Amino acid sequence: MTEFTPISGFIGGTIIGLSAVVLLLFKGRVAGISGILNGAFTKDKTELVWRSVFLIGVISGPFLAAIFASKLPDSIDLSWPVVIIGAFLVGFGTNLAGGCTSGHGICGVGRFSLRSIWATVIFMSIAMLTVFFTSYLTGNLV
Repeated sequence: MTEFTPISGFIGGTIIGLSAVVLLLFKGRVAGISGILNGAFTKDKTELVWRSVFLIGVISGPFLAAIFASKLPDSIDLSWPVVIIGAFLVGFGTNLAGGCTSGHGICGVGRFSLRSIWATVIFMSIAMLTVFFTSYLTGNLV
């Protein structure tokens, strides 16, 4: 998953962008995964249906991609405490930023939201620093 694959990246990005546009046009909603997941626990049945369908699509996407020759990782070399801490930090950051990478990075930037642009610049910068330092500490710096 570290190879440069412009065609599959273009196709995947196009599908993600189209799904965000379709959701915004037909439901007036932003395709932010954290907001969609949070709203799936509502009592409003009309909200529950589209949110459930969207989440099923997100979950089934990697399996469908694997059917069409995309190679998925066989294992993740992380301990459960690291995964739990990482999940907590992602959830805390999502709450603090008022949205997740999909909501801010895909939908917010596309709508020229200044708050989303800043959120995206900050989380992408932190992600790059994290990759740099973890690569440096593990000796995998290229």
